[in-house]
Amino acid sequence: MHDEIKRALDILRNGGVILYPTDTVWGLGCDATNENAVKRIFEIKKRVDSKALLVLVESSARIQSYIEDVPELVWELIEFTEKPLTIIYPDAKNLAANLLAEDGSVGIRVTNETFSNKLCAQFRKPIVSTSANVSGDETPSSFSQISEEIKSTVDYIVNFRQNDLSAPKPSSIIKFEKGNVFNLIRE
Repeated sequence: MHDEIKRALDILRNGGVILYPTDTVWGLGCDATNENAVKRIFEIKKRVDSKALLVLVESSARIQSYIEDVPELVWELIEFTEKPLTIIYPDAKNLAANLLAEDGSVGIRVTNETFSNKLCAQFRKPIVSTSANVSGDETPSSFSQISEEIKSTVDYIVNFRQNDLSAPKPSSIIKFEKGNVFNLIRE
């Protein structure tokens, strides 16, 4: 795994796009602070850039670097959740502008999956995580279901967990609004 992380880091640091395993599905990833890299993800997915992308971080401590005001309830949600949880926060900062939703919000998930967690920790910045499919197509549940079209457009395909057929599910999603109002978007 060490060599795979090193190779993926080299690509991320040079503005490239990787195909990598996450705590949910296989994802397309790039440096979430690099607008050109984020633009490439939208191009690969053939997705309009007005639709926001989410990012992964290795720990809840990293969230404060990218969110203006983190609601207190978030810390408990992250600590006690038993499945992957993406939280959409208002007032994102220090991220690529084209990554954010039109209202300035961003979805962030703390990943506990071994590879993506170590990758985020060593990269020391958030990494984009979006399903490895063309927008509108079915989300692949395993590496073998990812289209050759997607595989041929990335700069590096991680050689870790490619034979894992456990078919993890997408994360739960909660959106926080100002004033500590929140909505459950996906359970």
